[in-house]
Amino acid sequence: MISPETCAQIRRYFYAEHWKIGTIARQFGVHPDTVRRAIESERFHSQALRGCLTDPYLSFIRQTLDQYPRLRATRIYQMIRERGYQGSIRQLRRAVANLRPARTEPFLRLRMFPAEQAQADWAHFGQVAVGRARRLLSCFAITLSYSRALYLEFFFDQTLENFLRGHVHAFQAWSGQPRVILYDNLRSAVLERRGDQIHFHPRLMELCAHYYFAARPCQVRAGNQKGRVERAIRYVRESFWAGRSFTTLEECNRQALLWRDQIAHQRRWPGDDTRTVAQAFAEEQPRLLPLPAHPFPTDLIQTVGSRKTIYVRFDLNDYSIPPEIRWFVSWTEPKKSPAIAEVMIGISRCWNQSINKR
Repeated sequence: MISPETCAQIRRYFYAEHWKIGTIARQFGVHPDTVRRAIESERFHSQALRGCLTDPYLSFIRQTLDQYPRLRATRIYQMIRERGYQGSIRQLRRAVANLRPARTEPFLRLRMFPAEQAQADWAHFGQVAVGRARRLLSCFAITLSYSRALYLEFFFDQTLENFLRGHVHAFQAWSGQPRVILYDNLRSAVLERRGDQIHFHPRLMELCAHYYFAARPCQVRAGNQKGRVERAIRYVRESFWAGRSFTTLEECNRQALLWRDQIAHQRRWPGDDTRTVAQAFAEEQPRLLPLPAHPFPTDLIQTVGSRKTIYVRFDLNDYSIPPEIRWFVSWTEPKKSPAIAEVMIGISRCWNQSINKR
């Protein structure tokens, strides 16, 4: 609040001496808004009261932006031009900027109870050479939300079996499992999504029933809801994957688990700088749900048949039929009856395994 004398001097400098508002503010050591309030210029009032060409359309613009918050001003300009607007798009842009709902969404930092939640996701890591072939490499990552304990495993594809296998191996490494696991719109997890209605894959539901945990979905394009696993994947890319070389997939996974134990779990725990992730996990591990008596079966069972040769093809590889059953394949003429040959090959293989066990 300024004194009446100061207000009179400000008005004199502005109207009589034609000083600028910034000059007056520096002279009296006040904010320019204080100078504007003291002036109460009819010039500013006239500008505010003067009708704008966008005024008749403000209610329409507001309703449109409430329904489509990200609609561009150029599209709104076309819409109101059809309704009689004669002004320029520059005037419309100013009106849209004032009426558009704020895009920024406040986020609260979530604190989880120990053993309450984990977050899982796939990550692409390009291609690798396997012999003369090029294979896509993917990493299954799952992290406990409280301790940030991490499990990662690399696979040549993102099949459902590998997705389930990653869960089983993670639970075995942790000697338990959390109560809730969070997923985004993964094809391995979600079969269909209609609005808020989620249809999870039946095999994933079988895994949930076997290990007593609940599967929860994220909202579409809401990466902040599973930020812990997103940051873990970025950490894997920058700390483990960069400059890494290996010869086989088994060697890659061995190095990954060694990096996890020696580097990832030895970093500072985000909840307390005086503790490490390994120490936080030691606190969380006893509260995990106990493992069931038997692990969940994740083997891929696929029927294959031999044709003109003594080889069968699986996962881009050719496997020879065992010599002791080639005579039966020849006798059954697999070209004419491949189904019989496939069944008898499986029976013979089981019989050979039982003989070897004896």
